Amino acid sequence: MILRNASPFNSRLKSRIIQELYFLKTATCNDLSEALGRSVPLISKNLNELIETGFILEMGYGPSQGGRPPLTYSLKPDNMYILAVSMDQLYTQIALVDMFHQYAHPQKTYDLKLHNNKLSLEILVSLILKYLEESKIDKSKIIGAGIGMPGFVNSDKGMNYSYLHTDSEECMRDYLERTLKFPVYIENDSSIIALAELKFGLAKGRENVMVINIGWGIGLGMIINGSLFRGHNGYAGELSHIPISDSNTLCECGKRGCLETEASLRVVAKKAIEEIRNGKISNLQATENADHMVEFIMKAALHGDQYAIELLTDVGAKIGKAVAILTHIVNPELTVLGGRGAAVGKILMAPMQQALNRYCIPRLADPMEMKVSNLGNDAGLISAAALVIQKFGETVLQD
Repeated sequence: MILRNASPFNSRLKSRIIQELYFLKTATCNDLSEALGRSVPLISKNLNELIETGFILEMGYGPSQGGRPPLTYSLKPDNMYILAVSMDQLYTQIALVDMFHQYAHPQKTYDLKLHNNKLSLEILVSLILKYLEESKIDKSKIIGAGIGMPGFVNSDKGMNYSYLHTDSEECMRDYLERTLKFPVYIENDSSIIALAELKFGLAKGRENVMVINIGWGIGLGMIINGSLFRGHNGYAGELSHIPISDSNTLCECGKRGCLETEASLRVVAKKAIEEIRNGKISNLQATENADHMVEFIMKAALHGDQYAIELLTDVGAKIGKAVAILTHIVNPELTVLGGRGAAVGKILMAPMQQALNRYCIPRLADPMEMKVSNLGNDAGLISAAALVIQKFGETVLQD
């Protein structure tokens, strides 16, 4: 049996120091003392023990604010690794991440369709094992796998009720841990993208933030009072299924009127393919592959293609209406546009703002900022690694 939430240390404080240094990259003893609420002598003692065991490095002196300059510390990059897995409905990215947030082995992207695929979990395991074999990294140094995935994910029970089902009563997480032989943490992709924004991105230091994950669906990660908000069962943030569409199109969830049926990138691609075949004038070329069509649309829009811009403007307006509803409920200080759609975030921003002006009370909308995520194409892998560190050492007893 794999002991999840375990760490190589017999001390929760040491695990917390590792966590803080991962997220901060470098820190002084005083920085860690303030962040962890423990005395400087106690932090110093634990730092020295972690240096002796090879987990932490002294990085030299930091800037002085009067008096002796403080020593700075960082993690040793190659003593521990994280397996990061980022999934959407069609593709899966896998990477090994070291303690400097660098890839210890080049990340790879694999075709893996989740919808109506009974073999998806078995295929995922085979891809991971193949990747680990190619990496030649000692598996004993892997402290865990973080997997961000679409669907209704209950991370506490280790279940995804939408995809990646097992053939037995064993939950998906336990199946993965039994097969991979190290701890596995699963989470909805939109929720952990919000975690990455909180730790590394635009939400760092903020209290109330909405992170819109624009992709094959439209997800939402919520940061409330400076912490990730997941709701009662972990399902908070299913923005795709807010029933605000005027169409009667049946959604994959089984309901009608969902935002996803009109405003997801997959729907945009299908619409473009159909309209171009029916004579719509555009520089775009119709293709059977919806994923390729999405890339064509985004690239064309960034190069000024009027039809591509119109498609994305319509998407932005619909998402903006949904954000207006959420703004009345959450009253956030910031909304971040992330996910695959962040590549065309500047184009989406204008119609979203117009929708906010139309549907949202100014007293709530005016103070709220809207920004495009700066985490880039690797946001899903960054998020998955952050999930493992966030869970790292949770069950170690208090000092």
